[in-house]
Amino acid sequence: MTDFRVLLVDDEVEFVETLVKRLRKRRLDVIAASSGKAALGLIRQQPVDVVVLDVKMPDMDGIQTLREIKKVNPDVEVIMLTGHASVEVALQGMELGAFDYLMKPMDIDELLYKLQDAYKRKWCRQEEMECIIPSGLKND
Repeated sequence: MTDFRVLLVDDEVEFVETLVKRLRKRRLDVIAASSGKAALGLIRQQPVDVVVLDVKMPDMDGIQTLREIKKVNPDVEVIMLTGHASVEVALQGMELGAFDYLMKPMDIDELLYKLQDAYKRKWCRQEEMECIIPSGLKND
């Protein structure tokens, strides 16, 4: 299951560049943004399935960005990423619709599993909607 798009959002440019390379080696379709505003611009321009979102960023923090992402596209799954041992903030993100959270530094395999699980949840919800909506639109 590698045919889904991941958006990494983190203001630590070297971290993002390294993570993009590692995920692309695992054949994931990955794009990156260095701020919440840039991430929202990308989400408005192209489809994204899962966002890995840093909690602590200047200007627009992860919680603000999460709120805006869910307004733009509520179906996007978001994994909160924190390097500041801020579990409360990550849990607040989950209350706002985030799929899960990870602590930095994270294991690449753990991130891959969470990405796949998040995409599976999104896919299952979409399939369920596609199964329900057509039958409800029939004019019998």
